[in-house]
Amino acid sequence: MTERALIWFRRDLRLRDNRALVEAATADEVLPVYVFDPTQYGTVEFGGHHSFTYQKTGPFRAQFIREAVTCLRSELNQLWCTLAVRTGDPATILSELAEEYEITAVYAHTYPTPEEQEVEQRVEKKLNEQGVSFERFWGHTLYHPEELPMEIAEMPDTYTPFRQEVEANAVVRKPLKRPSLPPHVEIAPGKIPSLEALGLSQPPHSDRAAVTFSGGEQAGLDRLDEYIWKADALKEYKETRNGLLGRDYSSKFSPWINHGCLSPRYIHAEVKRYETERIANDSTYWLLFELLWRDFFQFQFEKYGSKFFHRGGIRERTIAWQEDPTAFERWKAGKTGIPFVDAGMRELNQTGYLSNRARQIVASFLANDLRIDWRKGAAYFEERLIDHDPAVNYGNWAYIAGVGNDSRDRAFDILWQADRYDPEGEYVAQWIPELRSLPPEKRHRPWEWTTTGDDKPHASETDYPQPLIDISE
Repeated sequence: MTERALIWFRRDLRLRDNRALVEAATADEVLPVYVFDPTQYGTVEFGGHHSFTYQKTGPFRAQFIREAVTCLRSELNQLWCTLAVRTGDPATILSELAEEYEITAVYAHTYPTPEEQEVEQRVEKKLNEQGVSFERFWGHTLYHPEELPMEIAEMPDTYTPFRQEVEANAVVRKPLKRPSLPPHVEIAPGKIPSLEALGLSQPPHSDRAAVTFSGGEQAGLDRLDEYIWKADALKEYKETRNGLLGRDYSSKFSPWINHGCLSPRYIHAEVKRYETERIANDSTYWLLFELLWRDFFQFQFEKYGSKFFHRGGIRERTIAWQEDPTAFERWKAGKTGIPFVDAGMRELNQTGYLSNRARQIVASFLANDLRIDWRKGAAYFEERLIDHDPAVNYGNWAYIAGVGNDSRDRAFDILWQADRYDPEGEYVAQWIPELRSLPPEKRHRPWEWTTTGDDKPHASETDYPQPLIDISE
């Protein structure tokens, strides 16, 4: 009997270090498939007593995914293989394809969040009813579950002891090579839906964006080569990673990692090669340190599941969250009257990206200063971020809000942060044009501005709003 394997691409849009693809390639024939699930693109309601609606996937991320699928299709075409693209419910489509093309097994990567698990379970149920096996593989982290020195159920709930135990007792495997593919199943390729077909408009274009993120494995490889080898920026990563402006203050690998265009193991291998050929220092270690943080959240969601989405988080804390729709809308629009916060939100809205430092600033302000339910901020990030990963996004928001993997107070002193990381107000001037005319020492505190002559404007003469709350010293 001919073994026909269907490889279901999900957030693993690459050919290198793709375990599910490697396993599927051992069959006699292979059928690669990607499914655009409309439920991941429409407007959805965030539940709870005070609900609100948001886009499950905003235009920045949707466009990146479209580009990544287009790239994958092109790379498979070069291997004389067709990527079938379909739109609809994955369980129904995969079941129908399995029946029509006499598939014997479906191969895919598995992901830990409840929503992703629910889809996998429905796919498995339908396929098993047809007598088709569903083979799932873990493939999106630096370390895989079987390599951890502890059971996931027993892993520490704070990062440092987890990191120490993993670094001392686990080894990162080498990335898998791109496999040779068997003959492919003849199938109509199908159309990659437009943004309009997905219910979305074109994302805005900003000349101020530091990087244009293009989806696909090749674009990810190009960025990896540019940052590590051409710019030689890795050697200073630890010193520059909290930057706010510029192309190379951080790696900016996250969009390609979170959509599976680059695997963490492939990045790890390049870092180790860099350490051998150029330099090994705190910065090269720190990039891997941050990748392990990402692992930590993936395994935490595997451990706790839906509990991470509770308002009280995994710590079941009771916090007097405030219901303030006006403040929430001003936060989203970058009109809180706090320049450092507003600059971050405007960058997010106009580019789909935000530095790690700025993400912490805007999250802390919403959760710890305004005391608005942290999950609303996480949901808005889910809509806007080009590099959204559910475990990383919601895990980090819970962490900042004090309901996640750290019992300490994570509230940020916004003005202290502004003075340290944007001392000349350059970041504020970049994203808030109405404050550019203020001298650098006043850009973070426009409410303190008073005239000393006719040539200097009052802050009230600009379009910049008054602060939502008083955070002055």
